[in-house]
Amino acid sequence: MPQEPAPERRVVVTGPPRRTSRAPGYYRPRTEIDEQTTLGHTYVRSLMRTQLRAALGVCAVLVLLVAPLPLLFASTPEGRRLTWLVLGFALYLPLVLLARWYVRRAERNERDFVRLVADERLVEDENEAQDR
Repeated sequence: MPQEPAPERRVVVTGPPRRTSRAPGYYRPRTEIDEQTTLGHTYVRSLMRTQLRAALGVCAVLVLLVAPLPLLFASTPEGRRLTWLVLGFALYLPLVLLARWYVRRAERNERDFVRLVADERLVEDENEAQDR
């Protein structure tokens, strides 16, 4: 009697775990913000606080850059030439770098805030779009 071939072993392939639905009493942070609850107000205040902290940091650096310039100009005998050199050329690069830092910081704060309050699916879709 011919032997029957042994049945092939089946391989189980699994995917990533599926999302489970939230408990019925769960409110998304976005809902909290839209309904202007105390928690939503706290979320928005935290974003405003981080943006204000970045802005005050930029203002402090700007004051430290610009405030000593009149003293520098008054203390040099060739004040007119130095004024034009400093104000016309040397000050622009630090100002541009400071502005670039502030914009990147503000965008990062907003991106972190969106990750905090957005639906998980929206954040994953946004991350996939940024990766492309």
